[in-house]
Amino acid sequence: MSETTPLSEFPVAIIGAGPVGLAAAAHLITREIEPLVFEAGAQPGAAVSAWGHIGLFSPWKYNIDEAARALLGSTEWVEPEGDYLPTGAELVSEYLTPLAATPQLRNAIRMQTRVIAVSRLGKDRTRTPGRENTPFLVRTRNAQGRIEDHQVRAVIDTSGTWETPNPLGQAGLPAIGEPAAREAGLVTSPLPDVLGRDRAQFAGRHTLVVGAGHSAANTLLALGELREAEPSTRISWAIRGTDPASVYGGGDQDGLPARGALGARLRHLVEAGHIEVHTSMTITDLTITELTSPTPTSGANAELTVTGAALAGTVSFDVDRVVPCTGFRPDLSFLREIRLDLDPVVEAPAGLGPLIDPEHHSCGTVAPHGARLLANPETDFYIAGVKSYGRAPTFLMATGYEQVRSIVAAIAGDQAAADRVELELPETGVCSSDIGSSCAAPESAVSEEMSGCGEPTPTECCTPDEPVTIGIPTGLTHGRAAGRTSD
Repeated sequence: MSETTPLSEFPVAIIGAGPVGLAAAAHLITREIEPLVFEAGAQPGAAVSAWGHIGLFSPWKYNIDEAARALLGSTEWVEPEGDYLPTGAELVSEYLTPLAATPQLRNAIRMQTRVIAVSRLGKDRTRTPGRENTPFLVRTRNAQGRIEDHQVRAVIDTSGTWETPNPLGQAGLPAIGEPAAREAGLVTSPLPDVLGRDRAQFAGRHTLVVGAGHSAANTLLALGELREAEPSTRISWAIRGTDPASVYGGGDQDGLPARGALGARLRHLVEAGHIEVHTSMTITDLTITELTSPTPTSGANAELTVTGAALAGTVSFDVDRVVPCTGFRPDLSFLREIRLDLDPVVEAPAGLGPLIDPEHHSCGTVAPHGARLLANPETDFYIAGVKSYGRAPTFLMATGYEQVRSIVAAIAGDQAAADRVELELPETGVCSSDIGSSCAAPESAVSEEMSGCGEPTPTECCTPDEPVTIGIPTGLTHGRAAGRTSD
């Protein structure tokens, strides 16, 4: 486009083709604004697919955005049964993939295209004159390594937090040796499929789970189930607190049903001696020990020596795998040239940060919100979805849908619609910072970012009435066979 092209004729860039990103694209379509979606993965919802074995606690009726439903309604898509609880894989195959394939969206999505920088055309962050009327410059790199610049009128960053988990070490820093251990695959993804795809990594091996959330609890439960089939499997659990009882339930601040069943199962594993608990432990060092040859139990030629500080002094022991259940943080590295106003604590937009600080709030106390609360000094640049919550551990998928509805209205100049609240949440059961399980799989895990509520009783589980939380988040998270965590 030429320098005289009106800004309104440029497309709107969306970073990430997850549930919230595709919802944003659908809302742009309804307002006759061209979307341009950049997805780093090979398919829509690539991050969701990474924990596809996890079952969402919330049913389909809370998982589908209204604008997306309208687009799908013009195709041969058959909407899933509203009360059914899908897995992450089903969310992708039965909703996100068909949505991305609609005639209105299929040519708007660039797969395997990573956004590596966002700026203003001809202006770094220090240049102010004419800034609001200057197109954004979005720089991308595709799978072949080709770098390309795109001019757009606005940017909605829904890239999530899946690729930036919190480190294992102290003070928010990686433990010494942690990067090398991750590179070697000895530190796994936050939500491994213990009983399915990743079983060989854990069967007959010694695994350390780090973290005190319910994502950790469900990983431990899955490992406990694996241990029944493979008795040589060893399980260790490291937490920074002095007592694992807080994970067993009874102290929930979300106003949700107690996670009694989950806690009871985990307590049993600990008290029966099946899980070795290391309390008051801060991991300081991960050292890779090369073995001369693969062992019958580990099947690997390396193991980790984990060293940490505890009340009794230095603790050190050997494991085959470490599962980090330590939460996530936003990647802000490619936004260096954008003028952001972020909360200094949780790295969310400044207006939202105090409302979601986990030391003072649960997501059940956060009202639906939109463009005004998410605005930055950089006009028409927004962070939405789970990334908008920064380091806060909980996020509702339904909240993300409301965010992008409002944001798109603001970009379109419809401030009245942007300010209107169109999301009504139940008074109870609206969110969870942790993982529950589905009726179909009592031992399943649910994503922190995707779970709809706490661990239910069998009756509660079969009659859910809450919108899904995302986070891996969140996150939201984790498999129907293995247990139940960007958008």
